[in-house]
Amino acid sequence: MSDILKVSLIQTTLHWEDIDANLQMFSEKISSLKEIGDIIVLPEMFSTGFSMNASSLAETMNGKSVTWMQAKAKEKKCVITGSLIIKEGNNFYNRLIWMKPDGTNVTYDKRHLFALAHEDKTYTPGDKKLIVELNGWKIHPLICYDLRFPVWSRRTKREDYDLLIYAANWPERRITAWNQLLIARAIENQCYVVGVNRLGNDGNGIYHPGDSAIINLKGETLNNTCHDEACSETISLSKKELLDFREQLPFIEAADDFKIN
Repeated sequence: MSDILKVSLIQTTLHWEDIDANLQMFSEKISSLKEIGDIIVLPEMFSTGFSMNASSLAETMNGKSVTWMQAKAKEKKCVITGSLIIKEGNNFYNRLIWMKPDGTNVTYDKRHLFALAHEDKTYTPGDKKLIVELNGWKIHPLICYDLRFPVWSRRTKREDYDLLIYAANWPERRITAWNQLLIARAIENQCYVVGVNRLGNDGNGIYHPGDSAIINLKGETLNNTCHDEACSETISLSKKELLDFREQLPFIEAADDFKIN
């Protein structure tokens, strides 16, 4: 087990519905990172923006975006994660890919679809959680609107983890909720939380201010949160600090038991 886990976040504008332009941009931004983390976190629908034009933009698991993630993870010797539009059979998914350096991957399909943007009319919801292990850390990646539903992310004895990750396209009009809920998820689950949000206007003229953040167990922000500007940053997280804090304040031991049907 490694005490230190390094997480790189990339906060940027996205080229609306332009897969090639986004892949090229992220290649440049990854190359410009001063330090490559064990994980690089990209925003939700990083290759297209938060589009409902799934019939034109969807790729397969052998498509160019997944192939690009595979190549970059191998090149940088790290995990790369973020969500994109995937088609399987007759269904479209807002799917997070957890791409490993060895070229294999695991996935999570967004469970909570954002009805105000008709995401629920376009995409099929997932029904399975994903908890992955990396260097002795357990990590639970989720997508954007999932942040509003604490039961789905609740850390329990059965579903234990050390780090929550949210890949997002969270708009400025509700950014206060984003900032506060990231802190809440960290405090209530006694875990680190990473939230990576996009920047700028999307194709519908909806503005996103960024405010990507890495939060510790006390609800404190560890990174230099960027508001209204592009930024990339790598932050080190300590497993020892996490375990020591949980031992001193074992709040989860008193948590109510429950099961999701």
